[in-house]
Amino acid sequence: MMASADATTAVGISIKPCLVFSDRCEEAINLYVSMFKNSKVLSMVKSEGGGPIAKGQVMSASFLLDGREIVAFDGGPTFTFGEGFSLMVTCQTQDEIDHLWTGLLAGGGEESRCGWLKDPFGVSWQIIPSSLVQMLGDAEHGNSAAAMDAMLKMQKLDIATLEKAYNRG
Repeated sequence: MMASADATTAVGISIKPCLVFSDRCEEAINLYVSMFKNSKVLSMVKSEGGGPIAKGQVMSASFLLDGREIVAFDGGPTFTFGEGFSLMVTCQTQDEIDHLWTGLLAGGGEESRCGWLKDPFGVSWQIIPSSLVQMLGDAEHGNSAAAMDAMLKMQKLDIATLEKAYNRG
């Protein structure tokens, strides 16, 4: 029998994403908290060496990213990220999209398609306008198929182009 949400909350269970970097965890965290409002490092413990984590690398870290707690650590070369997990950021304006896109690509990131990118640390991100969900899901008030077609041709998403496609026809 499954417990209700209230019962689960009552016992103190919490769920947090954990990012395991091969290395450069501290550098990644510092970039992330510098780019988002309501973000800060909560704690960071570095290895003294003598164990599986090299001296100076992060053994445990906790940080807020736009008010959401994330934990992270350096795990060594066996840990890599894949596109099966991404951090999705919905933006209200093109300036927000441009700022995040540029900042997360700086220092060796890779652009992908449809608003996806991989930052220099290997973490995948989706940087999308908040209006996209409405455009793709509301064929009654606009051309959702045209908006989807426009999105599929883009790397960084452009709100004006998406809206133009959605509003035609």
